[in-house]
Amino acid sequence: MKLGAFSISLAVKDLAASRAFYEKLGFVALGDSHSEQYCMLKNGDAVIGLFQGLFEGNIITFNPGWTQNATPADPFDDVRDIAAALQKHGIAFATSIDTDKPEGPNHFVIADPDGNVILVDQHR
Repeated sequence: MKLGAFSISLAVKDLAASRAFYEKLGFVALGDSHSEQYCMLKNGDAVIGLFQGLFEGNIITFNPGWTQNATPADPFDDVRDIAAALQKHGIAFATSIDTDKPEGPNHFVIADPDGNVILVDQHR
């Protein structure tokens, strides 16, 4: 199973202060993916998303269909196929896949045994 690009999504209180901190660690903005509420930063293969006011707590994120360089991956495992495989393994879903969307963007949320939230979010 190929989960796609990996990043950590951090809920931050002050986007500008957090961005400045991570830039001091060598992270740079990934493309134009920043706004008043979020910013994606990269250092080597490490990707961090900073999100202000969009969710509570930190989230482990996988993006099927994307590489660590934010470019399309082909071929890739569709999020619906990943969800079906996890269901067969008895994984409980906090947010299920939207079955009204048979192709294209979709997502689901699961949690590991320690309660760490995992978002599998396909954008294409």
